[in-house]
Amino acid sequence: MLGFSTYAALLPELRDEWRLSNVEAGAVGGMFFAGYVSTVSLWTALTDRVDARRVYLTGSVLTAAASAGFGILVGGFASAVLFQVMLGVGIAATYMPGLRLLSDRVSGPYQSRYVAFYTSFFGIGTALSLALAGFVASVLGWRAAFALSAIGPVAAGALVFMLRPLAAHGGGAFSLRTLFPIRSWLRVMSDRASAGYTFGYMAHCLELFGSRAWMVAFLVFSASLHAGDTFPWPPAAIAALVNLLAVPASILGNEVALRIGRRRWILLVMAASGTSGIVLGLSAPWPWALVLALLIAYSMLVMAESGTLTAGLVAAAPAELRGAAMGLYSLVGFGGGLLGPVVFGAALDIAGGSRSMTAWIVAYAAIGAGCLAAPIVARIAAKGAPA
Repeated sequence: MLGFSTYAALLPELRDEWRLSNVEAGAVGGMFFAGYVSTVSLWTALTDRVDARRVYLTGSVLTAAASAGFGILVGGFASAVLFQVMLGVGIAATYMPGLRLLSDRVSGPYQSRYVAFYTSFFGIGTALSLALAGFVASVLGWRAAFALSAIGPVAAGALVFMLRPLAAHGGGAFSLRTLFPIRSWLRVMSDRASAGYTFGYMAHCLELFGSRAWMVAFLVFSASLHAGDTFPWPPAAIAALVNLLAVPASILGNEVALRIGRRRWILLVMAASGTSGIVLGLSAPWPWALVLALLIAYSMLVMAESGTLTAGLVAAAPAELRGAAMGLYSLVGFGGGLLGPVVFGAALDIAGGSRSMTAWIVAYAAIGAGCLAAPIVARIAAKGAPA
């Protein structure tokens, strides 16, 4: 994950250096998810047929190449898009195949807890990526920040490949239907619980990755409104700390959900995160300590249902369709991740630009709209459900 948030950490600098609009800057961030979404079905389908460790190792090599290539070769919008897509392809071959490696080795009552820990470590990787990018860029420049992040995927691939191999799943011949298992996806979506977790994950990812992509830029904007007393640390370091503090929210959220019910917890947290995002946008000119506290609270709320959604999908999906269910879940969810940075940037441009406080409020409202609507949609769906 070391290269995952390098671009987000350096977005304000690269936007200005390449003279990008906010939509273009958001699109570069979103193109990671284009690469992810376009190939995640391939990688997850392969885990039904070959040793998932080999899939993970392939993804690690691609991820390392994308990060190093961005640092060495990128000089503007088009080349940045190319290497962000490649980064998405690589991480697509590690995240869900990694979850498959875990779920194949852990079963029973502890599976939900292990899955929640796994998804939470995504947040730890994000925090490390932000911290490394901010530190290295300030000392050696942004190109070195991208190049050095390639070390992480190489180490990860080696570690995972050392796992004990399991027997092959024997998924049958490989074909176009393997990449797009429409019949299996329809069977997954015919299950009300699986469909709910999948679309809930889409709304969650749109808000999560939209807010993460623009977090450093928001901190830069907020600091510009403070007359003298402003944030005591660089924006990228603050963003790393915020992401790290938000990690326990996913683990603890899953524990709460096991006690009060997944559905109730997910809907409660989604409504709270969508609302708090709007308040955060409004808080930009407030004292830095209050802005930071709100940012931490918002990030924790955004993360609080992440592990619960994934654990719910793993538990709800039939065992023989688990690979297809995970692929569809990741496909739809990270499709939301593709939209998040672009929706945020477009809202900024439409509402007045990145120097307008109103624009930031509108942008946070735009990425939180799906979460705010979730309780209403769930209520309507429950009324139409058969007894």
